[in-house]
Amino acid sequence: MPSIFTHIIRGEIPSHRVAEDDAFVAFLDIRPIRPGHTLVVPKQEVDHFFDMDDQLLARALVFSKPISQAIRQVTGADRVGAVVAGFDVAHAHLHLIPADSMRDLEFSRARDASYAELDAMAQRIRRALQS
Repeated sequence: MPSIFTHIIRGEIPSHRVAEDDAFVAFLDIRPIRPGHTLVVPKQEVDHFFDMDDQLLARALVFSKPISQAIRQVTGADRVGAVVAGFDVAHAHLHLIPADSMRDLEFSRARDASYAELDAMAQRIRRALQS
């Protein structure tokens, strides 16, 4: 059964995409821990992140690198944490979370974001990726 991420990848559910290639899509989390919290998702349906084949797994980090740099640039965060949890959606995904401390990686701090907030952040990240 397709996951919610599969529906997002197919464009059946709207999202605030910041990047995409033939294997991955990156979009903002609708319940960010901090503004700029982005999900990197393989287009291939794989439940567990580390069940991706080695080539796809390696590509996930290479795909994520410029996105994390753009997130850091637009948010001013000291770092961008990369978290693999995989409990909420049965589709492999990597969380890229702007962070100034370990506390910024606590999922209990996630809050709903408005469409306008997500749209503005997605535009800023896309602009940073283009520069």
